[in-house]
Amino acid sequence: MLARTAYLKRLETALSRSPVTALLGPRQSGKTTLARELATGRESAFFDLESPQDQQRLQNPEMMLGSLRGLVVIDEIQLRPELFSVLRVLVDRDKYSARFLILGSASPQLKTGAAESLAGRVEFVDLSGFNLSEIAASDTGDIDRLWLRGGFPRSFLAASEDDSFAWREGFIRTFLERDLPQFGVRVQATAMRRFWSMLAHYHGQTWNASELSRSMGLSDKTVRSYLDTLTETYMIRQLQPWFENISKRQVKAPKVYFRDSGLLHSLLMVPDHYSLSGNPRIGASWEGFALEQVLTRLRTPQAYFWSAHRGPEIDLLFFHNGKRYGVEFKYSGTPKIGRSARAATEILDLERLWVITPGEDRYPLEDRLEICGLAVFNGPR
Repeated sequence: MLARTAYLKRLETALSRSPVTALLGPRQSGKTTLARELATGRESAFFDLESPQDQQRLQNPEMMLGSLRGLVVIDEIQLRPELFSVLRVLVDRDKYSARFLILGSASPQLKTGAAESLAGRVEFVDLSGFNLSEIAASDTGDIDRLWLRGGFPRSFLAASEDDSFAWREGFIRTFLERDLPQFGVRVQATAMRRFWSMLAHYHGQTWNASELSRSMGLSDKTVRSYLDTLTETYMIRQLQPWFENISKRQVKAPKVYFRDSGLLHSLLMVPDHYSLSGNPRIGASWEGFALEQVLTRLRTPQAYFWSAHRGPEIDLLFFHNGKRYGVEFKYSGTPKIGRSARAATEILDLERLWVITPGEDRYPLEDRLEICGLAVFNGPR
């Protein structure tokens, strides 16, 4: 397992200033491993709500949890939503010194419960799979390996490409047949698998509910609910559009990206680098992979894309210290910068526009425009 120092520091900081910290992320992303590492060497108690024994221990949760000190970890807390109100009562007591770390895989239940019962008492930390910063500090592989296999620990660290591909296929099946029903989603696994596979071919494109609904023979409302389900469970990212007060007609639908490139490749039936290199979706795949790595480094909640119909566009727009910055993704060692990027820089009044490419080269192209390899991108200084 790779060291996840940055996440450990973020959790330590959150625990020092909030009585409850919520660590959220998809199944198998390493939440439990990270929590156990955090608990090592300190007074702690661990409850896994998928364990019948731990469920038994929490028959009277207020009494059990109220007697503990130090760090208390509750894994898969969405299985017992009534615990949110118990935690509120406990952390509001005078001289109660325990700190709670709650782990969850399904954000709707967790965030709704926290918002209703723990407002002002909880801090959220989102955990994704392995990222470039983590693998750069190890000797376990390079960017291409992370891109092909994705960031789920067992997929990335598998002994072979075949083992990695087999693990991801098992993950998809388990997610559809067990996890979604456990999260309260009542959708047939075969229907969701078909939708998810079709969505892989729309990766990096603007959402078009009508086109997908016609292909599946379902209503626009139904396919939209499928998309929202995959978004809420950390499988899909909906990158929202930014609107500017200009005369041009602007795109108002979100762009859809797979958050894990390995799952995208599994659903596209791309098992290795040779297959990926000849796949027509290679550019879109790399764009989505690079987008996730950039967002992980930026850690900004304000991220958008911008596009005018039949006009200029920008892949990623974000804000930092009151200034606007843009990112374009080009799967090319010698990218060509067209009028669209330059026009977007002027219209949006960008402080800087980075053109992110594979590799490690970095050099200014012209005023406010810079070519930057993904491996060396570090955002605004």
